[in-house]
Amino acid sequence: MTASNINEWTTAEHALEYLGRADAIPHRTEGEATILELLPQSPRRILDLGCGDGRILALAKLARPDAAGVALDFSPTMLDAARQRFAADPSVTAGLPGPGKAGGVEVVEHNLSDPLPDIGAFDVILSSLAIHHLVDARKRALYAEIFVRLEPGGLFCNLEHVSSPTARLHADFFAAMGRDLGHEDPSNKCIPVDLQLGWLREIGFVDVDCLWKWRELALLVGWKPR
Repeated sequence: MTASNINEWTTAEHALEYLGRADAIPHRTEGEATILELLPQSPRRILDLGCGDGRILALAKLARPDAAGVALDFSPTMLDAARQRFAADPSVTAGLPGPGKAGGVEVVEHNLSDPLPDIGAFDVILSSLAIHHLVDARKRALYAEIFVRLEPGGLFCNLEHVSSPTARLHADFFAAMGRDLGHEDPSNKCIPVDLQLGWLREIGFVDVDCLWKWRELALLVGWKPR
């Protein structure tokens, strides 16, 4: 595997280390709260890309409990954690297909480096701190696939780790996170906010913007035209 394509999220150690500090990421809840403000009143289906332990989908489900959910990830440890989080959901405990059942959640194994599977259309597609692990060409291709899978008027929210414009600001971000820059995740392939907003506009998203940002954490949003 080349340095540009490193991805350590298949290892249990890497996934568990992240889960152990995920709740302590500074200001993360501010970005998540902004996502909840943007949710439509009655979404039928919500997709979580790179779901991890299902955190952002669980928050969206608390706000919109009647929505069916689909959670995608490829890390065995993360998939296990997501299944545990949604264990009380009828689509998991009864083995029923979540997408067709109001309130159900289906946890699906899928590597975002590959094209999205045929999982239907969604009113909302979310991602949290996942897409920056993809190589740049795949990031843009995924954004185009997301656009296709959104219903007209559908919402895309990407709470993402983005790059800083200077090395000093990058180091300051890690200091503010309470982490050593030398321990930066080699799977990170962060890029600027403006580049990604430009991609979304080129693909066809409207009202594209960065609606929240703290240092290298940013919420990128766009809607599919009606």
